[in-house]
Amino acid sequence: MEGAVAGSMTPLAAAEFERLMVRFAPFEAGPHLAVACSGGGDSMALAILADRWAYARGGNVTALIVDHRLRPESASEAAGVGRALAALGIAHRILVCADAPPAGNLEDAARRARYGLLEAWCEDNGVLHLLTAHQRDDQAETLLMRLARGSGLDGLAGIAPVSIRRTCRVLRPLLTIPPERLRATLRDHGVAHVEDPMNRDPAFQRVRLRAARAFLAEEGLSAERLAATTARLARARSALATMVTATLARAVALDPLGCARVDVAALEAAPAEVGLRALAAVLATVGGADYPVRLEQLERLYESLPSGIGGGRTLGGCQLIAKTGHLLVCREAAAVAGRQAAPPRARLHWDGRFAIALPEDAPADLSVGPLGGAAAARRAAEGGDGGVPSVVRVTLPALFDAEGLAAAPLLGWCRPGIDAKLAGREIAVFAPRLPLSGLWVTVV
Repeated sequence: MEGAVAGSMTPLAAAEFERLMVRFAPFEAGPHLAVACSGGGDSMALAILADRWAYARGGNVTALIVDHRLRPESASEAAGVGRALAALGIAHRILVCADAPPAGNLEDAARRARYGLLEAWCEDNGVLHLLTAHQRDDQAETLLMRLARGSGLDGLAGIAPVSIRRTCRVLRPLLTIPPERLRATLRDHGVAHVEDPMNRDPAFQRVRLRAARAFLAEEGLSAERLAATTARLARARSALATMVTATLARAVALDPLGCARVDVAALEAAPAEVGLRALAAVLATVGGADYPVRLEQLERLYESLPSGIGGGRTLGGCQLIAKTGHLLVCREAAAVAGRQAAPPRARLHWDGRFAIALPEDAPADLSVGPLGGAAAARRAAEGGDGGVPSVVRVTLPALFDAEGLAAAPLLGWCRPGIDAKLAGREIAVFAPRLPLSGLWVTVV
């Protein structure tokens, strides 16, 4: 506890929380905040503090409780958290994971599922800010975990205060706050909290590191010192991010069709570390990825530019093709997502790249999938392709029904007879999971 007992730690006052939130300004008038809330001490304290902060600005908070369905009692526990929030006058929603996590890294799978539900709720409800309760000890544990797996600067800089996602910002205002102060905040408000039993399961690396905290502190690796180290490394990460953004502005032209044209000379004019990061950002954005590609693979690709590309290379779900004066980076056809149902009024995010919105009067039997080779050839024969390279065209989203290809929205084509319901509508928009300039504030 960094030299203090829990009872001596002062609660986090509204004025101090306001100062923590200033870094995330500006906010809209009457901001609506979503708060990820497990019912644990950290997230309950954050829900209370955020609720008071939003209320003072004419806004409101919705606490989001994710039921992973990993244990039989999880549903009743989520309901209990909801009752505790309701007693505080804080609105809440329970989000249920419909699918069982895949075999393998359960912790990572659960985290991905959780953020998927949280961000989808924010998108559906027009909420721009999602707050999570990561605090100082979480930051310290993250540094140790990333040291263990040999992370570079971005990993060792720890959890970023802000992550820019496709439709919202993930804000973490408590990263410098010791957990004891959050517990004191709850006591100050007369609020009890529950702890997830998984937080005591030694199968998880975080739990094992937590158990070793006293030993680590004796060796000088206190949570306070580790968190200070991540803060210093984060300054370096921020400086690099500024340079990467400038390089992207000079070297990359991002196309609404989901491809990018890269000026290799401009990329190579930057310091190698900056050029590598810029290339990683392009691949993650065009590939619709959650995370950058592995460093070793990225370095090999970067060293081969541009002459080593030859007839083309693939990496990170992208295909790279050397053109006169530039490098074309587009989605790899073999990696594109398959078809999924697209009923009327559907709001989908297809292939990690395109936001699909169907009008209310759209045909009921539509699905969205890649335009594909044969469909692309038919489209080109019926009206031209507007000069879109074939490697890009085949990966574009298209609408299909029982008769086959119904529409290629980004090429402005609809089959006769169906065009009255689909033509002229903004059905598909390039909206990658990671925006090009926001990649390096994302937790990896």
